[in-house]
Amino acid sequence: MDSSYTSTNRLLTADDCTHAIAGHGRIDPASLFADPEIFAGAGDVDRYGTGARLNAFEERIAALLGKEAAVFMPSGTMAQQIALRIVADERAQRAFAAHPTTHLELHEQQGYAYLHGLDFVPIGVADAPLTLAALDDVREPFGTLLVELPQREIGGTLPTWDELCALATHARERGRHVHLDGARLWECGPFYDRPYAEIAALFDSVYVSFYKGIGGIAGAMLCGTEAFIAQARVWQRRHGGQLVSLYPYAATAERAFDLRLERMHAYRDVARWFAPIVAAAPLAMAVRPATPPTNMFHVYVRAEADLLRERAQRIAREQSIWTLREPVATTLDGIVKWEISLGDAIIELGPARAHRAIDELLAPVEA
Repeated sequence: MDSSYTSTNRLLTADDCTHAIAGHGRIDPASLFADPEIFAGAGDVDRYGTGARLNAFEERIAALLGKEAAVFMPSGTMAQQIALRIVADERAQRAFAAHPTTHLELHEQQGYAYLHGLDFVPIGVADAPLTLAALDDVREPFGTLLVELPQREIGGTLPTWDELCALATHARERGRHVHLDGARLWECGPFYDRPYAEIAALFDSVYVSFYKGIGGIAGAMLCGTEAFIAQARVWQRRHGGQLVSLYPYAATAERAFDLRLERMHAYRDVARWFAPIVAAAPLAMAVRPATPPTNMFHVYVRAEADLLRERAQRIAREQSIWTLREPVATTLDGIVKWEISLGDAIIELGPARAHRAIDELLAPVEA
């Protein structure tokens, strides 16, 4: 195993590097908050969810998604739990169904159960996309079908348009609420090549994020009917999420949204040329999906995580490029998974430097 640093060296982070492979690059708080476009309306600071700029942003996103209303919330975790709770109360049905790898199950400490007494019904298998056949096989009763676009834990896989329509139609014909986990909905636009409102029309409620592909500091929007969002605002207060002012989050989210929504095609195109470069590297075992439908894909690497971390540190020190999101163990010995989500950073870095960094990170292991 090659080692280019000792235990006495401080481990570098993405913030120590001037460039990166993934994301939109380092956030400089001083520059961010000095942007006149963000605080141009500094006199209009919202208070407990009411404010001209905040409410106009909510109306704008609702209109873009073809929904009657929207509410800005600090996090998607809060937004989605609230959506599920509203439906559970209305329909006296405590269960919701989703793919086994839904964010609510893997990354939120089962908040849906501890805070709201909800039950989770998994659909299908963890390593394959959600399918109509798997949905049709479910025998447990449930009130909400939650669909994630794209499915992050399996590399950003997306159903075809016809498959997506079939899933939504199947659920609605059986009287179920259909909710979209659209944390990365904006990144799906180039794949479906349809207005966002047409995609969202398949769903009764929609959550979108402003920090993932958009690159804001934090923040999410929950969209639906006026009555649904009125209830969501009550639950937002109950969750402690109706802050005295959401202005810093909402203003920076709106600015990032204005900057990056139209770049989603460019980010997807970058993934299309970068994925084959990664797949061709000696230690790369596979890229999934092989042809990324969005700006995201997973690479499976035949190496120990410590080796990749050491190489990533060396590249960071020598080239000031942050290459590696934390590798994740898989069920196969000696195989780790690495998630790559591309944005402004790799465009600024350029193909040549990105190629060189990947060649070094995934070079053959010396005997």
